[in-house]
Amino acid sequence: MELNVSTSSQEGHAVVTATGELDLYTAPRLQTALATVLHDRAVSVVVDLSGVEFCDSTGMNVLLGAMKRLNDRGGSFELAGPRPSVRRIFQVTGLDTVFTITDGVPAAGPR
Repeated sequence: MELNVSTSSQEGHAVVTATGELDLYTAPRLQTALATVLHDRAVSVVVDLSGVEFCDSTGMNVLLGAMKRLNDRGGSFELAGPRPSVRRIFQVTGLDTVFTITDGVPAAGPR
């Protein structure tokens, strides 16, 4: 399955929306989008995972790397709306205590 990634700005946050499967083959798409947002000096990044059906360790590493880079410069990094199966991966790996995970994109309006 493919991974589609888009970026937008919403309520002061850079929002990166991913849909599909996040794995070894598709993670570079998300990594590129996050690198662009970070290069643009975003201070608050929300990654909307509500459309992600699967995430493997490569996807987790991409998210961890982006979070670390943003945290190192005092920014905030948040994961929004992961499906139960993806949320379970965060719980099993203990990454649910590392990431800020919310039920949805903050102040989400019509898309």
